[in-house]
Amino acid sequence: MKGLTASSFLVTIFLVPSLALVNTSDSHSLDGSVGTQAIHVDALRGLVSIQDNNVLSEWNGIVDYKNALLAAKLFSKMACVLAKMDLTVFPSLDDITQALGTQDSGHYPPTRGLTYTVLPSRVKNLAQYGVPVQDLCREVPAYFAQQQKEGSALDMDPQSCSELQFLSFMGLSICADGMLGRI
Repeated sequence: MKGLTASSFLVTIFLVPSLALVNTSDSHSLDGSVGTQAIHVDALRGLVSIQDNNVLSEWNGIVDYKNALLAAKLFSKMACVLAKMDLTVFPSLDDITQALGTQDSGHYPPTRGLTYTVLPSRVKNLAQYGVPVQDLCREVPAYFAQQQKEGSALDMDPQSCSELQFLSFMGLSICADGMLGRI
């Protein structure tokens, strides 16, 4: 009986923590667009991977919660954009996991769209941002972007912006000035 109790104790110690490490994947249609978005959450690493195959704005992305970093590869522009995330504005990792599990993100308050302006100098060392970002941005030029303050007017042509939808409750605009062309 002692052996059974000891082995039950060991299973509890090693199995229960591993069950708490959520790995969630989902693919769903995007509202009002032609395409789907596949999202994979790796709670252990604090990463969310996104593959959006919308024919009008195909993109792949990584949301790295541990490093507060967003990376988006814009296929139509053949460029990758990195930005520091404002964790007070982005949905939490738990919110994303819960939304994927229930297939209903309508009960989350919609976030305001965030606008990022691409800076002109290229990122030279992607390795410093980790392997997932380095792999995502491989073979395309990468740039850093800066989040615009809410309510600040952009002196940019709206046509220079790429609109990205993340689930149904987050919209991102990535805009570039004339130096980079129309992103």
